[in-house]
Amino acid sequence: MSLDPKVASRLKRTPDGLVPAIVQQYDTGEVLMLAWMDDEALHRTLTTGRATYWSRSRSAYWVKGDTSGHVQHVKSVALDCDGDTILLKVDQVGAACHTGDRTCFDADPLPLSWNPA
Repeated sequence: MSLDPKVASRLKRTPDGLVPAIVQQYDTGEVLMLAWMDDEALHRTLTTGRATYWSRSRSAYWVKGDTSGHVQHVKSVALDCDGDTILLKVDQVGAACHTGDRTCFDADPLPLSWNPA
């Protein structure tokens, strides 16, 4: 099986065939991580309910939680208006980041040089 051609035709991929996927906690809106998907990873995600990504460093597919136990149960998947970003809303079990942090954006906030208030 492969990705539905109607979905595939909407995707705008990088030169290496990937689309960034923003992962968000479905009930709180918390942004958990950014990962990469190709057509096969998106197809697996849509058909299994488990978030599947393409690892650029390992050149392999990975299902979030298969080794760590920190599973992402997919609640919804959407494309942005340009078809160049995927949004996954998931129920995250445990840490989303490989470092053990809840999100990949928790550890090192950057200082602002202006007052956001």
